[in-house]
Amino acid sequence: MTENVGRTGVVGVLQNGPGRTVLIRADMDALPVQETTGLAYASRVAGVMHACGHDTHTAMLVGAAQALARGRRHWSGTVLFVLQPAEETGEGALALRADGLLEQFPRPDVLLAQHVSAGPVGLVAHVEGPVLAASTSIHIVIHGRGGPGSRPDTTIDPIVIAAAVVGRLQSIVAREIAPRRSAVVTVGRIKAGTANNVIPATAGCPCAPPRARSGTGS
Repeated sequence: MTENVGRTGVVGVLQNGPGRTVLIRADMDALPVQETTGLAYASRVAGVMHACGHDTHTAMLVGAAQALARGRRHWSGTVLFVLQPAEETGEGALALRADGLLEQFPRPDVLLAQHVSAGPVGLVAHVEGPVLAASTSIHIVIHGRGGPGSRPDTTIDPIVIAAAVVGRLQSIVAREIAPRRSAVVTVGRIKAGTANNVIPATAGCPCAPPRARSGTGS
């Protein structure tokens, strides 16, 4: 097992005689969410949780590694087990590649990955072609005109505009995407103002995009 590949990635190699090389990947992102489950395997890092299925992905990869190691008589070849950081932002894949994943380890003939989703217990869903889509983030800043909260008539309130924008964004899926297509629009962060009695000049996210935290939970 090799740690710190692509900064925080982990790569394991299981060789079992001649045959093809298969890479199995799981992501291990953690998100800035406080875990309150109280479970024995809950994150031990305050304010950080594997809250997007990544703990399940990691457990599935470890389980596959254990099963393949125990069942060597049923297969031959080489398996690479890759725990990828920063899957949510795409930075982890780039970091693994830049750190020589395909040069330091046996080059795979086949790459496999999996993702959890809502569905019947005990079944595996598989279809030809794309199953899940990637996400794209945009950062919007609404520019108004600030002033005292007691004189809104002298201002252009960006918070009111932002509230209208949030509602309008939700109607994209409901009214502009064909029913046969799948789409999700989520507003995850709004920042505006510094005082209760002051109308700010801007609303939105006038800041650098927050980076996903990876591999920090337990």
